[in-house]
Amino acid sequence: MTTSPSESHPRPEFKRPRHRKVCQFCKDKVQYIDYKDTNRLRRFVNDRGKIVSRRTTGTCCGHQKELTRAIKKARNIALLPFTAA
Repeated sequence: MTTSPSESHPRPEFKRPRHRKVCQFCKDKVQYIDYKDTNRLRRFVNDRGKIVSRRTTGTCCGHQKELTRAIKKARNIALLPFTAA
């Protein structure tokens, strides 16, 4: 007689309280993400130079697309580095 792993060692249920991340651009009612605003764009780029995901930052879909375009445009005209500097 074998028992399944779930029956022999029951896991205690852990429920993490979920709080919904709010898009900073929606909260501030930003209409256009300016590629020249490097201080704002740097908050959405990690130390390696990668664009941080929506899941991590909490930005909405539309603003994440606009943010990605602004970061890429800023990189192309050398306002932001492509990699960690």
